[in-house]
Amino acid sequence: QAQLVESGGGLAQAGDSLRVSCVASGFIFSVYTMGWFRQAPGKEREFVAGINWDNSTSYYSDSVKGRFTISRDNAKKTVALQMNSLTPEDTAVYYCAASLRPGTPQRRNEYTYWGQGTQVTVSS
Repeated sequence: QAQLVESGGGLAQAGDSLRVSCVASGFIFSVYTMGWFRQAPGKEREFVAGINWDNSTSYYSDSVKGRFTISRDNAKKTVALQMNSLTPEDTAVYYCAASLRPGTPQRRNEYTYWGQGTQVTVSS
């Protein structure tokens, strides 16, 4: 049974950094593109960052480009999102997800497996 479990969320102040991580089990992690999404209260879940199966390509939404970095370790079946220069607009539940779509999937329906999410709250 495929499972994604996020960790590392919490409280931060504007300008701080946080790192969220996700560990996978129950599927062949190394062949999947991994992505991070987030959902703020009252808003749609939105794409944040993605990384392809072999670490050769990472891509970001415009709102986080230059501040967030996605990485993965296929041996440990983990994907992480390093978040720097946080702002209150980054407050959301962060979800990791796995996709077999080629290219750079960014739509929710392109992802097969989802974690339960971890809360990130940034105060001003």
